[in-house]
Amino acid sequence: MTPKRPNNPSRREFLTAATATLLLPGTLYALASDEIPQETLAHDPERPQFHLLPARNWMNDPNGPIYWRGKYHMFFQSNPHAATWGDMSWSHAVSPDMIHWTHLPLALTPTPGSYDAFGVFSGSAIAIGDRVYALYTGTQHSADDKATIRDGTNNIQESQCLAWSDDPDLIHWTKSPANPVIPAPPPGMAITGFRDPSVWKSGDWFYLTVGSGISKVGGNVLLYRSRDLKQWDYLHPLTSGHWNGIPTPNPCDDGQMWECPEFFPLNGGHVLIYSTLGKVYWQSGVFDPVALTFTPQKTGLLDLDAFYAPKTQLDAQGRRILWGWIPERRPEAAMLKAGWSGMMSLPRVLTLDPDGTLRMRILPELASLRGTAVKQDESRAGTLRTLRTANGEILCTAEPASGDFSLTISPDILKIEWSAAKHAFLIDGKQIPLEPNDAPTIHCFLDGSVIETILGERIGLTKRFYYPTKSAPDLKVWANGMARRKMDAWPIKPISHNRLSTPARG
Repeated sequence: MTPKRPNNPSRREFLTAATATLLLPGTLYALASDEIPQETLAHDPERPQFHLLPARNWMNDPNGPIYWRGKYHMFFQSNPHAATWGDMSWSHAVSPDMIHWTHLPLALTPTPGSYDAFGVFSGSAIAIGDRVYALYTGTQHSADDKATIRDGTNNIQESQCLAWSDDPDLIHWTKSPANPVIPAPPPGMAITGFRDPSVWKSGDWFYLTVGSGISKVGGNVLLYRSRDLKQWDYLHPLTSGHWNGIPTPNPCDDGQMWECPEFFPLNGGHVLIYSTLGKVYWQSGVFDPVALTFTPQKTGLLDLDAFYAPKTQLDAQGRRILWGWIPERRPEAAMLKAGWSGMMSLPRVLTLDPDGTLRMRILPELASLRGTAVKQDESRAGTLRTLRTANGEILCTAEPASGDFSLTISPDILKIEWSAAKHAFLIDGKQIPLEPNDAPTIHCFLDGSVIETILGERIGLTKRFYYPTKSAPDLKVWANGMARRKMDAWPIKPISHNRLSTPARG
């Protein structure tokens, strides 16, 4: 979870605030964005043009991304009634290429009076034969002794639940009568949370990880095993972390809880991804198939800023694709006024170097959205490009042995410096070192009010920027410094005719 800031509430903080309002009929929905005309949404200059997001209302975590029968399906946390957190459901979109999306009806919604009455939380999907199964966290109000989320006012019980679809388009879903398939965490543990299941199959067994943690000890990932997806046996923690010793109201803010774990093989090794301390971390290491334990050997950050709760999937080519939630960095009142909140990151392709270092790059096929290359502006101070209406792609390349240089996007959007002596990027006074043979590449995508950047194919830098004008500003992009670097820029074509993530016309 991201640390508490007035204009940057976290995933858990939205949950905590919502528990106080969801019990009061009309409190949350009085601010429903259905009252905002579609034309207003479509002409919002801060609304992205080539990122996936709902036509209106709130979204957060990606859920169960899966390639199924020639199409990519993305489910994601959403509030179908307002542009703030609440009434958590699974929204659904489909794509032929992970770029162009069509929205489909809601896939999973809370069932009143049941194990998921408070909300259908995050989870994953797996295809078995002609059926796709979804494992998700169901939540309900409960007594204190059963609660896994306690905010001082409300007690929420988290359990792991099963649903499936036999529909070729994955539109119609059935919740298992056996739910919840894992009703409670292992007994005798001082649990700080119990959610976000991720499932895979190996041999005759299904395995499931659940994000959790132990109070005043640290976050961990719990490992389960099943023959049929319905009866699950708890095995042990797959791996564990350490509490930072500084208590906070939200255990995710101090390392007592790990959210949204993802565990998968990659290029001969294994990778674990989890969210805590307001960031997303990766670990690579060795998985023991007999003891079923994971031994981390390297670790790092996935992204430096507005990126959280990611999920991965395999695409049609067998590539490991990473998706993440890009949250807002503006007050709740601004989100309600806009009528939308949050978006999905662009797809990132993950690979693992032989030394266990994670590498990522934006999906190369996004180059299909490029327009005519932006010409260099006349300048004596370096290379300058102008990106019209806060839209475009920037690719700055340099050789590993190049000298110092910098990339600046103005007005006041981003500044990245490269120090050849330190072999590191410098951002707001912080050093982001690369591996010894890495080239200092900078790859940016600007879209309305978001900029996604990949530095040296090693780490992301996702930022939000807002402006008071009725139209998106033109952005100046400067590259200054050594001669052995090159900067290219392109405008990016929208994926829909109206910024509502529906297919483009024509």
